Amino acid sequence: MTSAGTAAAAKAENMRQVDWRVAAPALLLLAAGMVTIADDASQRMAWLYLLGAALGLVLYHAAFGFASAWRVFIAEGRGAGLRAQMVMLALASLLFFPLIDQGSFFGQAVGGGAVAPLGLSVAFGAAIFGVGMQLAGGCASGTLYTVGGGSTRMVFTLIFFMVGSLIGSMHMPWWIDTPSLGSISILREWGLLPALGAQLAFLAGIAGLTLWVERRRPTAVPRDGATRGWRRFVSGPWPLLWGAVLLALLNAVTLVSAGHPWTISFGYTLWAGKLASAAGIDLSAWAFWTWPFPSRALAGSVFESSTSVMNFGVIVGALLAAGLAGKFNPAWRLPWRTVLAAALGGLLMGYGARLAYGCNVGAYFSGVASGSLHGWLWFAAGLGGSYLGNALRPLFGLDSGRRDRARAQMA
Repeated sequence: MTSAGTAAAAKAENMRQVDWRVAAPALLLLAAGMVTIADDASQRMAWLYLLGAALGLVLYHAAFGFASAWRVFIAEGRGAGLRAQMVMLALASLLFFPLIDQGSFFGQAVGGGAVAPLGLSVAFGAAIFGVGMQLAGGCASGTLYTVGGGSTRMVFTLIFFMVGSLIGSMHMPWWIDTPSLGSISILREWGLLPALGAQLAFLAGIAGLTLWVERRRPTAVPRDGATRGWRRFVSGPWPLLWGAVLLALLNAVTLVSAGHPWTISFGYTLWAGKLASAAGIDLSAWAFWTWPFPSRALAGSVFESSTSVMNFGVIVGALLAAGLAGKFNPAWRLPWRTVLAAALGGLLMGYGARLAYGCNVGAYFSGVASGSLHGWLWFAAGLGGSYLGNALRPLFGLDSGRRDRARAQMA
């Protein structure tokens, strides 16, 4: 972009006004949702709904995601998005490890974090999730916040993410019996300080590797033409570093408030299960839905599931952020290949997340921050799947990322 073009873009951003036609209803939804959830479930669930909204606002304003950050690194060697993820994981680890090691926070019980088996199920599930998120152009968290921000394309991803999750729940018992090393937590195996030191060193190593790759593959990085001052805080866009820090802090608050880290994908599975039951499908014949946690969630209200209410909150928070940014502008005419890619991507992500014990948030972000090796396996397999997904994008009329000169953020 030329200097004149950059200046014009910056001026346009500064002139952008808050769209109260969107922001005001979002605030009403936020308030009404808190009252409804507190009445139907509990004040604790209402608080988690508000916490989800904060996450949604941060995700939207920082455009913090995984799909495009990985795609531009794969295609162009630019690693700003990956480095932001390493900062997020490092801060989250500094917060999570002592909390999990202590087991409580001012009398509030803190669980063992997101620790899951290290096995074939995670590797395969994360790999196809990586393919799916490149086709869809968003991950699990990206799907929620872009839907809230007005993306009609990602509505198809959300719907088929639910379908894939439901199918995955049907097959889950078989996948559990595939080869696995069991759950391995470096925090549990090595102790607090050695585990934290090793984790931070590994994260720093990955960040350093992205810098090395960038120096070998120099590309033009656009200058920041964003708004400044208080307008930037209210309307965005925020730097990736702001998003990294705030997401780590909010995930730690989730760990203390909910007793477990931030998760997303089970909410999709639960919503699909509720709709399937309403359509007359007998899920009691599926082993997954007879297990204690899923069966209780299916029997209760969607407002009684912490993951579900936080997902609702993320959507509403992103809607509010889009109104504050003045950027809520749904597109109603979509190329059929784009819709097909969004649907197929959602299907792969839903199925993969169920097999991998979570998505980019529940397995990768929260898993790594909890010291679980399955989180690192998810990262490696998901990144590998993203290579294939990026190669498939042109078949659906999507840019492979080689001409993408946008900042390493979520598409």
